[in-house]
Amino acid sequence: MALILCIETGTDICSVGLVQDGELISLRESDSGRDHAKRVATFVDEILKLNNIQPEELDAVAVGEGPGSYTGLRIGVSFAKGLCYGTGKPLIAVSSLAALTAVAIEDYQAGILDIENWDEALLCPMIDARRMEVYTQMFDSKGAPQSDISAEVITEQSFAAVRSSAKNFVVFGSGAAKCCETLGATLVDIAPSVRGMARIAQSKYSRGEFVDVAYFEPYYLKDFVVTTSKKNLLAK
Repeated sequence: MALILCIETGTDICSVGLVQDGELISLRESDSGRDHAKRVATFVDEILKLNNIQPEELDAVAVGEGPGSYTGLRIGVSFAKGLCYGTGKPLIAVSSLAALTAVAIEDYQAGILDIENWDEALLCPMIDARRMEVYTQMFDSKGAPQSDISAEVITEQSFAAVRSSAKNFVVFGSGAAKCCETLGATLVDIAPSVRGMARIAQSKYSRGEFVDVAYFEPYYLKDFVVTTSKKNLLAK
């Protein structure tokens, strides 16, 4: 009987939920942009109060580990680590791409998505990394990984071998729309949400798969680069 608070802030969507025994029982989300620093604390407070739960009554805290937005990931992970420090609860890290895929699978099973040849489909969640680059990983229709996580600059040749062998190559996520035509893929509307973290977090909790609260860092995939405006340089 595990009660887990789940947090996902790796994209423009801030998502917070309460999970009991692998089922989502409370959810707060916003897609209004990258004001996650304000919203994550508010959402956590609202969910705990709504369910009459004190932070100390949680069994664990789960957080989306990325890949995704550098700033967004830091906000979510920092908040989750602080909560774990304060309550002495363990921290669970969940791949943001695996969670996104879990949302797609859940929506298909619920009849929300209508996808041909689902059993043989190849699922490709994509998180926008600007221009034609995405963070991605491939999964089968049961959610089993079929490739490693990678940062890919999408061209007509991307994933050529696996695309030719798949009955249906399905893309979704914040980086999917810009790549759909180039890849000749099936595009479905799936947004990041802690809905996809629920059962993954429960499974990790049951197996005791926790990360070190002191040393855990988000999976950025790429180094954060600070750029300086040329206009500012010329003004000096």
